Amino acid sequence: MSPSNEQKQLLFDYCLGLTSEQEAAEAETLISSNKHAAEIYERLKSVLSPLNAVKVESCPDEVAERMILRLTGAKLAGSGQERLKELLEEEQTRFPSIKFGFWRNFGNVVAVAAVIMLMAAVLVPSFGFARQRYWQQRCQVQLGNIFQGLSNYVSDNNGQLPAVTREAGDPWWWVGYQGRENHSNTRPVWLLVKNNYVDPKDFVCPAAKQVEKLQYSTLQVKNYNDFPSKAYVRFSFRIGCPKAEGSALRGRKVLMADMNPLAEKLPSDYSSPLKIRLTEEMLNFNSANHNRRGQNVMFFDGSIQFTKTRNIGDSQDDIFSLQEMQCGGDVNGCEVPSCETDSFLAP
Repeated sequence: MSPSNEQKQLLFDYCLGLTSEQEAAEAETLISSNKHAAEIYERLKSVLSPLNAVKVESCPDEVAERMILRLTGAKLAGSGQERLKELLEEEQTRFPSIKFGFWRNFGNVVAVAAVIMLMAAVLVPSFGFARQRYWQQRCQVQLGNIFQGLSNYVSDNNGQLPAVTREAGDPWWWVGYQGRENHSNTRPVWLLVKNNYVDPKDFVCPAAKQVEKLQYSTLQVKNYNDFPSKAYVRFSFRIGCPKAEGSALRGRKVLMADMNPLAEKLPSDYSSPLKIRLTEEMLNFNSANHNRRGQNVMFFDGSIQFTKTRNIGDSQDDIFSLQEMQCGGDVNGCEVPSCETDSFLAP
């Protein structure tokens, strides 16, 4: 049986090293079990093999970013080889030192892909920047899916955001706890999964390194009160100020973002009180999801921005800590913002 378009895309991503560990395993299984998939994989490897000899020169991030954005924006899969040739020739005029001896015999999509990656090989050291842009964009797509599900939930519930009953002093860090108490800041968004507004896979940033293998096929969401464990949710969500009024979606205030660095320190054992001593690194690190380079941030209006700093807006508010948090202080997992302008995403 010939592979589906999704499976072909998986094989292409696998050849370029753009797959997660789970996707890589799926690709290897497909190659070993499907003759047509194995043939496609071998053709891809054969055509891309000359790239191993390309000498990579360093290039400023902004130049590489512009190139990748142009290639992505061209929608190459649907615009044809002539448009690709125009793009590459235009870029060659910008970088006269780059020579292409690879421009002939474009008989199929595989050859087109090879030229794209040749350009990337020259401009982007070790494809690192290309991979990062790829994961950032995939992450943003998932955040967009979450916002769409949230909007549908609000529409179906008289303008109310998903919420659970919590008491003052309740912990927000017990992610994965399945008891009746709402001791987790992820329980409100779990309602989006439980009520079929959002696919549970969308809550795992595709760039995040996974230690635990996620078993979505056996996941019975109706039987859970929260995400099964921290591995199933790699984003952090706003903890509202108790004094805040209203619950509708509100403009450019931060709603959620890639995982708070504090979440890396949270234990799985809920039996002991939490005490995390804050360090300078904890108060300055970007999210681990994107190798500390930055984080995708989603706002209440649905806009999504990748930012290299955790300080957002005119006030430069730190979205991963409360205003009163300082180096040497302790986090006990029950803190809440004292005012609505203090954004705090947890866990």
